[in-house]
Amino acid sequence: MQIQDLPYPDPGVPDARSGPRFLWWLGRNQLGGQFKSLAWGLLHFVSVCALPFCVGLAVQAVIDRSGSRLALTGGLMALCGAGIAVGDTFLHRAAVTNWITAAARVQQLLGRQAAHLGSALTRRVAAGEVVAVSTGDVEKIGWFVEALSRFLAAALTVVIVCVGLFVYQPALGVVVAVGMPVLAVSVLPLLPRATRRADVQREKAGRATELASDTVAGLRVLRGIGGEELFLDRYRRASQEVRHAAVRSARMWSLISAIQVLLPGLLLIVVVWHGVHLAREGRITVGELVTVYSAVMVLSYPLRHFEEIAMAYSFSRPSAKRAARVLSLERATDTVGTRAAEVPAGDLYDPATGLLVPSGRFTAVVCGDPDAAGRLAERLGGHPAEAGTSVLLGGVALDELPLASARTAVLVQDKDPVLLSGSLRELLDVPSSGTVGAEEALAAAQCGDVLVALAQGSLDTDDPMDARITERGRSLSGGQRQRLALARSLITDPEVLVLDEPTSAVDSHTEARIADSVRKLRTGRTTAVFTSSPLLLDHADRVVLVHEDQVVAVGTHRELLRSEPRYRAVVTRETEEETALRNAVADEAALRSTLDDHDVALRGALEEIEESA
Repeated sequence: MQIQDLPYPDPGVPDARSGPRFLWWLGRNQLGGQFKSLAWGLLHFVSVCALPFCVGLAVQAVIDRSGSRLALTGGLMALCGAGIAVGDTFLHRAAVTNWITAAARVQQLLGRQAAHLGSALTRRVAAGEVVAVSTGDVEKIGWFVEALSRFLAAALTVVIVCVGLFVYQPALGVVVAVGMPVLAVSVLPLLPRATRRADVQREKAGRATELASDTVAGLRVLRGIGGEELFLDRYRRASQEVRHAAVRSARMWSLISAIQVLLPGLLLIVVVWHGVHLAREGRITVGELVTVYSAVMVLSYPLRHFEEIAMAYSFSRPSAKRAARVLSLERATDTVGTRAAEVPAGDLYDPATGLLVPSGRFTAVVCGDPDAAGRLAERLGGHPAEAGTSVLLGGVALDELPLASARTAVLVQDKDPVLLSGSLRELLDVPSSGTVGAEEALAAAQCGDVLVALAQGSLDTDDPMDARITERGRSLSGGQRQRLALARSLITDPEVLVLDEPTSAVDSHTEARIADSVRKLRTGRTTAVFTSSPLLLDHADRVVLVHEDQVVAVGTHRELLRSEPRYRAVVTRETEEETALRNAVADEAALRSTLDDHDVALRGALEEIEESA
């Protein structure tokens, strides 16, 4: 796979049982790139480590006054230089390609998983962690995949050089052959502690990222209540914790780096000391001593990749663990379904709560618990995040339909809809029946002032449909975002439309007009609105009260206000004390009325007695 071939047609099915298994799966899926990088790495490292042999031969040729051998050595050095240049160039190219393609594969997997899970993802994993996995963690995983082939090339080069030195000069080669494995494993006892410190740093960084993303998302609210400084102080503390953790982690890695410099230096001293004694005794030549000395000195270069692979694995292992955790999440229902693709019609019924939304009617649903309302709204759309009894549309279980068919039949707009960046025309360019136009949908959602604001805020066009909307609509107010999202839902014209608190950020006058317009626009279509607003409830054909996940009352808004205390408490926001006080006042008035009736009756009886007497 080359960079120009990205994205992958199919990123594959990852082994997400653990972080190391996920890294191993990534490596197996890039064997071609790994072998290519390994080959170029061997060429580069072997060429670098062959230079000491050339230098030793050149020194010995000068001592022996052999011009032919000196010329031959010069040619070998030129060949090694070419190998170093070519190998390093293509090694870097192949390694970076491995990095980018591995990171792209992980990002594609995460994107596919996010689309597959939908709202279930952020319910199981914090939004900040999802952001961290898809950015910093992806880079660390790509770093390990990229460093792996270079490490293997360096390790093979060390083995080749040690064997070559042992054959070339056994007296010194055995010292190098024994010392090199010791150098390679010298830092292993420090790696667990370094890994733990890296994990702590990554965990604190994830918390800081989550806090920052939540603060940015709620910045408008924070400014409204004056809570900016409070959250800024929290982020400062979180940032300082990340800094302290990073310093502690860096100290450990600096110690490992120091050991990687110190021990090769000690080995070099031992080799030189032993080699000088051998040279004095005449057992080796000066050229052989220079060769072994230069080889040991040059070997510190490939040995550095042992430190790099240890660091890359220590940082990528927790990153791979988090990525595997996200990739291992499963939906509660199968998106493929067991029925053929169809778009059923009829009444929408939830057997779990007993909620019935008649076909072609405007139904309002009142829940005392907003979270329960959100879960019920999601369940009405079929394929919910949590397993449970399937909702029926026209007697057909939505969970048994393919996900695309269920979404075509029932559209659910949650209480916090997302507006993607782009023009308003692109925002409203969604799959639809074609019956409802953009103008009708915008008018029904009362978006006139939004269009004016977009036109005034756009410098390059006067047409509000071509005006740009920032990411998540942050340049708009909460009410404007809600109305644009409502217009987007209306223009799709689904068979069943489920709206969860669609006007919670809208003023009462606009809300009344929206209720009337949406009811007229959706005439003949099934609409369910989760709300506790009296203005919306008064426009509904029927109102359903859901209490403790069960339907407890059905009627019109005015009927339920008179007859159902639980409904009245939710809609009018009465507290328990206010309800008790109102009941007490009513009981007292009823008692007074009864006493008055008895008093009148008693007076009438006395008058009759007096007249008869």
